[in-house]
Amino acid sequence: MAQIDAFFRLMAEQKASDLHLATGNQPMLRINGQLIRVDYPILQPDELRRMVYEIAPEIKIKEFEETGDVDFGYEIPRVARYRANFLNQKNGISAVFRLIPSKVYTVDDLGLPPVLKRFSMLPKGLVLVTGPTGSGKSTTLAAMIDHANLMRHDHIITIEDPIEFVHQSQQCLVNQREVGAHTRSFAAALRGALREDPDIILVGEMRDLETIELALTAAATGHLVFGTLHTSNAAKTIDRVIDVFPANQQNQIRATLSESLKAVIAQGLFRRVDKPGRVAALEILVVDSAIANLIREAKTHQIPGMIQVGKKKGNQPLDDAIMSLLGEGKISAEEAYEKATDRKKFRHFLQKPPEDELDD
Repeated sequence: MAQIDAFFRLMAEQKASDLHLATGNQPMLRINGQLIRVDYPILQPDELRRMVYEIAPEIKIKEFEETGDVDFGYEIPRVARYRANFLNQKNGISAVFRLIPSKVYTVDDLGLPPVLKRFSMLPKGLVLVTGPTGSGKSTTLAAMIDHANLMRHDHIITIEDPIEFVHQSQQCLVNQREVGAHTRSFAAALRGALREDPDIILVGEMRDLETIELALTAAATGHLVFGTLHTSNAAKTIDRVIDVFPANQQNQIRATLSESLKAVIAQGLFRRVDKPGRVAALEILVVDSAIANLIREAKTHQIPGMIQVGKKKGNQPLDDAIMSLLGEGKISAEEAYEKATDRKKFRHFLQKPPEDELDD
């Protein structure tokens, strides 16, 4: 057993989502969104390096020593999987481990809107799941892939860095590829996927122009493509995709995106106050002909209003989702106010509203 496995057992006991090991600091666990120190001596450089190198593949150690950063997956059989990241910092090496639950939770398990199941059954197009790091994007995507896996008879290819949730082939054939281990890059894997008879392609992160362009091509040529971006809402997501391209290509990309984009799910996580844990609030944009026209005509600033009036089609404004969670007593008024789009809607729920924001 690796020395670091003791920390992973502690994570399980404390129901922590992340483990932070940093030279010059005590280990820390993220529990319900907050970092808590572990009663353990301050980590020394050589001690920590030995500890984390014990579980890292040689190729990843070499990459880390050349670049100062590396990601990979680590698994304790029959216990859990972890997404590992090593980094160099002022005091020495640091490492962060994200727990990946062994169980793939369903849309219903997670309490997500049923429209997400509909997105999983689309014949083609692009579906984007967005939000900041640690907002639960991977969990939501895994639930949608799981629904497709159970309900369709198709070929699913996932491209991840690293592989997070492990999907067993059910009604579908599922092939999961890890960047660095099974393919050189997201773009290389996407180019290959187009020759591998896929029906559904999951792109773990659309982080550069080439990957985004290939994902759009795949969606436009009859595949259902799921992808992620680190954007906070639907309108900013669309702008982000378009802005990646040179100015002389953007009109063409708007036209392509207007035809290919089917949905955007932007989410954030909130600490629960009714019980330990966190819960997601989702903004959902279902792209219809009216939304497609706004994308084509560069009028994405009108999209929030269209989400508000299109609830019958499955659209969901973020503030509605937050208000629902607040009304159910699942989250605090303070966090609802802090993360809302229109804070005025939540101001009267606060015991002590801030005086300097009366005119927001």
